[in-house]
Amino acid sequence: NGWPEDESIFDKADAIVFYMDGGGGHALVQENGRRLKLAEEWTKKGVGIGCMHFGVEVVRDQAGAQFQRWIGGYYENMFSCNPIWEPKFTALPDHPITRGVKPFQVKDEWYFNMRFIGDIPGNMASQQGDLKFQPILVAEPSDAVRNGPYVYPAGPYPHIQANKGRAEAMMWAVERPDGGRGFGFTGGHFHDNWGNDDFRKAVLNAMVWLTKTEVPATGIESSVTAAELDLNLDPKKK
Repeated sequence: NGWPEDESIFDKADAIVFYMDGGGGHALVQENGRRLKLAEEWTKKGVGIGCMHFGVEVVRDQAGAQFQRWIGGYYENMFSCNPIWEPKFTALPDHPITRGVKPFQVKDEWYFNMRFIGDIPGNMASQQGDLKFQPILVAEPSDAVRNGPYVYPAGPYPHIQANKGRAEAMMWAVERPDGGRGFGFTGGHFHDNWGNDDFRKAVLNAMVWLTKTEVPATGIESSVTAAELDLNLDPKKK
C-alpha cells in the first residue's frame, strides 16, 4: 500500500494504476514534484496510467494539467462533485473496455463533472488535439442527485444544478500521442461493489487494455466470493 520503497518495480511496468487517497495527499504530488517528473518520464515511454476513485482527484495547480494529458481529466474540488447515487449504465460504447460487460446499476460514490481536457463535458467521444477521448460509463444524474443529498464539501453547487439533464461520464479512456493509454474511474468507494460482475469486469478490462494487451471478446472473466472480498482489508482509521 502507498508509494513503494523500491521504485525499481516501476522500471518494467507496462501500466500503473493509482487507487488511493488523492487531493493534496495524492502520492504522485509528494516530494516537491519529483514523483510527477518520474510519472512524466513513464508516459513518454508509453506507460499506461489509470486512476480510480479518490485517486482521480488532484489539486489543479499541482497536477491538473498532467492528469489531463495522462488520463484525460481529473476531479477538481468544488468544481466536480461526489454524490452517493445509483446510476444506470445502459448504453455501453463499442470499446475493448466494455467487452463482455452488460448494462448494470450500482450504488456508489460516483464522482462526476470532471475537469476534462479542453473543458469538454466528457459525455461524447472526441479528439482533443493529439489525444483521443472516449467515455465508457455514462449516465444522467437525476435532479435530486444534482441537488444533493450528499456531497462534500456540502452542496448544492449551482453550476452542477445548471447542467440538469446532461449525461455525465464516470469512466473514460484516452489514447495519448506518446502511444500510451489512460483511464479514469470514479466509482470504487464501497468495497463490496467489487462483487458485482460487470462493475469488476469493466475495471479489469480497463487494466488489461491499459497495457496494450488484447481484451478477450467476452472480457476478463473472474469470480469472487463475499469471503474473499473481506480478505486483506486495511484497518479502518478513526
